Parts: sequence; structure tokens; C-alpha cells
Amino acid sequence: MNMRKSMVAAITTVAILSFSVGGQLSAAGSQFKDLGNVSGKEKVISLKDRGLLKGVSDTQFLPSSKVTAAQGIQLISSGLQLSLAAIDFIKAPQASELFPHVRDTAWYAEAFINAHYNGVDIPKDINPAKALTKEEFTHMLIQGMEKAGVLPMIKIAPANMADASELEPSYQGSIQRSLVYKVNTLDATGKFHPKSEITRAEAAVMLYNALEYLNTHTNSSQIQQ
Repeated sequence: MNMRKSMVAAITTVAILSFSVGGQLSAAGSQFKDLGNVSGKEKVISLKDRGLLKGVSDTQFLPSSKVTAAQGIQLISSGLQLSLAAIDFIKAPQASELFPHVRDTAWYAEAFINAHYNGVDIPKDINPAKALTKEEFTHMLIQGMEKAGVLPMIKIAPANMADASELEPSYQGSIQRSLVYKVNTLDATGKFHPKSEITRAEAAVMLYNALEYLNTHTNSSQIQQ
């Protein structure tokens, strides 16, 4: 039993570490074998082939696994290439000074710093191990996307959501804009499902959609095509 627990813990650790972007390309011709009929599988594969996404291995992605705050912010920060290049500091910022629960030596610490100073609204007391909901990830991704692409403010006619009453009020604007940008879509019943915990596949598809929008609506050289 102890051995089984150790194996599960090891796999979980690898999954957390591997859901990062900007890493080396996997071996040529390798594909994730566990995508099956996952919605948007072609987008996940495209990100992998472009070096923007890693799995547990060259052939395993674990698409239904939940995305932690650490993984989600790493995905947003690196995928959108958020950096501190245009910001001057008297003293180098420390993640722990901004977020008490983030260790300065953590693999995701730089991503939290970059996202924060690029206008991504991350709760100060966030727990990096917490699973992100769809509305939380959407809110942060859209903020990072708009900053990275220097997107103009837009006037929109809010979409009618069947579950609008479930939305966190402060996220409503970001979620509505995510629909305009086609980063997200409502389901067949007109629901957004804001409180559902986002999966690795869903997060990857949203990043792909965000990059596609930026590719066609901006001339930013900072976004990897």
C-alpha cells in the first residue's frame, strides 16, 4: 500500500512539474496517446508540437487532470511570454513578498512575479496547490492576453448565460470578453460552468484560442506564433 501511495505521489509530482510551457520540443513524431476523443485534441497537439506544452511524458498528457494555480499561472505567464523586460526595479522582486504561500525557490515563482507585474490579478493569499475553477483561469488568462497583445478596450453586448448568477461578479467582464475573443464558448444549453475545476485539456485549448486571437488581431512580436 505504501509503495502504491509513493507511486501515485511521484506521478502527481511529475504531472505538476510537466504542465509547463516554453520547454524543449519532444522527440520528433511523438504524440500524446491519451487524448482519445478529448475536445480540442488537435489544439493540444499543436501546442505540444510548437514547444508550448509538455505532458507527463512524450506520449502522456493526462487531459482530465485538474489544473492547480501553480500550473495555470505558469501556463499563462510562459505561454503569453509575460516578462519584466520593460519594467525597472530598484530591487529584484521576490515572489514571497507578493504571495506569502509562494516560495522563492519554487519552480513556478518567476511565473507568479511576471504575471503579477503584467497586470494579472492574482489573489495575494492564493494557494499554489489549489485547483483553479474555469472562471478563475479565464479571468487571469484574459488579463494576461490583453496585456501581452496591448488589446484596446472593447464595447460588447454581454452574452446571455444560463448560469450567469453563478459567476463571481468581479470576473464577469473578463468572462464576457473571453467569449468575444472566442477563447471560450458556452455549451449547448448556454451555460459557462464557472465553478467547475478546469482540466489540463481545457486550459490548453483556451491558451491556444488566446494565441490564435492575438495572432490575427495584433502585430505583437512578443507572442510566439
